[in-house]
Amino acid sequence: MNLSTRGRYGTRLVVELSKHYGKGPLSVSQISKNQSIPVKYLEQLIIPLKKAQLIRSFRGPKGGHVLAAPPDRISVWDVLRLLEAKFSFVDCLSDPEACSHIENCPVRPVWAKAYRAMIDVFKETTLEDLINAPGSFEEIETNDDEH
Repeated sequence: MNLSTRGRYGTRLVVELSKHYGKGPLSVSQISKNQSIPVKYLEQLIIPLKKAQLIRSFRGPKGGHVLAAPPDRISVWDVLRLLEAKFSFVDCLSDPEACSHIENCPVRPVWAKAYRAMIDVFKETTLEDLINAPGSFEEIETNDDEH
């Protein structure tokens, strides 16, 4: 499964806001510069995050955006579920009509178990975890030749 650019950039956006929690608003141009995300893209990401009340915005010369709650109260899942259009390993997990073998598929339970485990990691990981422990998460070795 690949996260979309929306999910990746949106997570980086809220992590940047987390780093500045309690220090006042950050402008879109500051976030763009710090995270190397285009301003236009950030503006599109802010809309659903504001609507979901994960961030607040302030107008004016010292305006910008802030997290609406402390970083320890917002999980990675809170962000991803808003920004990812489709969140599944395989179509049959979200759409039982997608596969005619769903009734007797020996692999579908494994896909479901892996999906639940991934979601649990996203739910258990807060923005505070990300800003307080950069680089401490295990690197996962992948061999692209096997894909």
